[in-house]
Amino acid sequence: MKKIEVVAAAIFSACGTEIFIARRLKNTHQGGLWEFPGGKKEAGETPEQALYRELDEELGIKITSIVPLIKLSHDYGDKLVELDVYRVNEFDGEPFGAEGQETRWIKLQQIKQYEFPEANKAIVDLLLTA
Repeated sequence: MKKIEVVAAAIFSACGTEIFIARRLKNTHQGGLWEFPGGKKEAGETPEQALYRELDEELGIKITSIVPLIKLSHDYGDKLVELDVYRVNEFDGEPFGAEGQETRWIKLQQIKQYEFPEANKAIVDLLLTA
């Protein structure tokens, strides 16, 4: 089975009540579902380096502060995803879908109204109970 190492960010607004989410492009694995921005770790990168690179490429922001949130694995049958998730409270720039993906700020309490990949369910639950 193919193992994929992925990083993701729960990006919070300055007031801490809103979270930034992105919709996966239709032609990707789990396409059309909402996600926490991030991506695959490249060879030789630490999870933190991958997160800084991915958020710059995907959203056009420069992270200034991260906190580890959760590490989890999810078996999709065709691939095993290992996910390092960080809380991002501070960044420079205004995030946008730099790769053409739909993005939005939502109230954290509204997050259950959005459909996420199975691997993200534990993150959603953690954020709602934290």
